[in-house]
Amino acid sequence: MADNPLGSQWKTLDRDLNRIGQLEMATNYVARPMVGLGIALAFILLAFLIAIIWFGGTEGSLIVAAAAAVGAYMAINIGANDVANNMGPAVGANALTMGGAIAIAAVCESAGALLAGGDVVSTISKGIIDTKAVEDGQVFMWAMMAALISSALWVNLATYVGAPVSTTHSVVGGVMGAGIAAAGMTAVNWPTMGTIAASWVISPVLGGLIAAMFLALIKHKIIYREDKIAAARVWVPILVGIMAGVFATYLAMKGLKRIVKIDLQTALLVGAAIGVATYFITKPLILRQSQGLENRNKSLKVLFGIPLVFSAALLSFAHGANDVANAVGPLAAIVHASEFGDFSSKVAIPMWVMIIGAFGISFGLFLFGPKLIRMVGSQITKLNPMRAYCVALSAAITVIVASWLGLPVSSTHIAVGGIFGVGFYREWHMERRLRGLKGPVPAAKTIASIERRRRKLVRRSHFMTIVAAWVITVPAAALMSAAIFSVLYWFAI
Repeated sequence: MADNPLGSQWKTLDRDLNRIGQLEMATNYVARPMVGLGIALAFILLAFLIAIIWFGGTEGSLIVAAAAAVGAYMAINIGANDVANNMGPAVGANALTMGGAIAIAAVCESAGALLAGGDVVSTISKGIIDTKAVEDGQVFMWAMMAALISSALWVNLATYVGAPVSTTHSVVGGVMGAGIAAAGMTAVNWPTMGTIAASWVISPVLGGLIAAMFLALIKHKIIYREDKIAAARVWVPILVGIMAGVFATYLAMKGLKRIVKIDLQTALLVGAAIGVATYFITKPLILRQSQGLENRNKSLKVLFGIPLVFSAALLSFAHGANDVANAVGPLAAIVHASEFGDFSSKVAIPMWVMIIGAFGISFGLFLFGPKLIRMVGSQITKLNPMRAYCVALSAAITVIVASWLGLPVSSTHIAVGGIFGVGFYREWHMERRLRGLKGPVPAAKTIASIERRRRKLVRRSHFMTIVAAWVITVPAAALMSAAIFSVLYWFAI
């Protein structure tokens, strides 16, 4: 039978089309990161143009415009790195999809920055350097520029390697390094730096302990009960009420400072009232939601899902209100110095500067945030809604306790510390249960089983990478900032 030339042509055409299709897929895969970079660069250029237009052709407008571009770059990096700590647990627990988390975080971060962002911010990171030691306003502007550039570069590098680091500590290191390069070691407030260094240890440990404590409570009072659903009907409204009270206190104290000033005692009273009200509102809702649920752990996840989503949204709002200053604080200092010819430890942040910070955080989250969200949510330890709830609650409680003690803490360290606390508690608890087993199981086999389970609960490689990044954040940002300041100052003169 003769070959069909038409069929042969169709086969050749199919092969060619498949090759073209594979080429298109490969091109799209390679081009996807380039699209994100292109959008980010367009936003940075827009910030530069806004500053040029705002200041016209006045003296120093070019410095302000360059600082606005770097501030936009810093805000993008904050969105890519920091916001993962708020949304990662909810995504890892499957309470939110990645798209839903990004949408909620973008709205709440922007709202927090624009509605409740601090209108007065310490431009030299809570007294890290003495402004009197830097007498020349031009030198001060270059120092703030170097701090912005170095902190943004460090956060960008940390995001690239998959390490959630503190943007606050990055700015602190940048300001310290530039201050030392500009005015010497005496310009730095070393007692304040010592307190910040102590917070590297205190905040993650405190966050981890509180998260582990709530997980132990949930296990003891709900998960290990014979009738889990009946226990959940009693305890879930109490836990949701605690969450509502804690977040009300947290937002009253940290997220509404632009609208009204509230001291800690008043914030605690507001939180207690809202917590009690939430308990009575939630109790019948949980009773109705639990009807027909099977008596197993999977059913409990349903009851914690919605509270977890609300906690993630509230954390994002408060984060936007507080951490936008990391992006625009040094920029606000440069704007003030350019407009008035002097510098101050506290300045008002112009609205256009706040907008750059708010939208930059949202762009960074949307374009580059998923990588860190996945890492925080699922690659450190396995999370479910109960564990993620403990992490979110511990983050809010730790910030309140730290404020009461007067400790400067990092939201990143607290949230990731909470995740480690949950994971290490599960390891300890599993080891305790396995060692308590009765029967003819050989000791070697029991120990091997324990070690296998331990490796699955917390990934040691991520733990070591993150801790190392935390430890070197301030010195690395400081060294980069000092070098950048030296270069900028050399070109300036």
